[in-house]
Amino acid sequence: MSLTVQTEQRGDMVVVSVAGELDMATAPQLQDQISDLLEKGRTRLVFDLAEVSFCDSTGLSVFVRAKNSTDDAGGMVRLAAPQRGVLRILEVSGLVEVLHTYQTVDEAVSAQAPALD
Repeated sequence: MSLTVQTEQRGDMVVVSVAGELDMATAPQLQDQISDLLEKGRTRLVFDLAEVSFCDSTGLSVFVRAKNSTDDAGGMVRLAAPQRGVLRILEVSGLVEVLHTYQTVDEAVSAQAPALD
């Protein structure tokens, strides 16, 4: 399965909508998009995961690298609307506590402080 990535500017945040399977074959595509955003100074990222049907450890590592890069630049990463299977992977890995996760994109964009749901 392929991966599609679209971005939308919302105030000072960039919503990165990801759809498909995020795995070893497709993670580089998302990583390239993130690198492009960071090079343009976009360091406040919300990843909309509503359409991600699968995410393996390679996909998780993309989010961790994005968080590390944005933290270094004074920005942040938030995850939004993960499907049950993806949320379970985040929970089991312990990353749901590191990668602040919200039920909806709107919650992630408007949140003042990190929240775990």
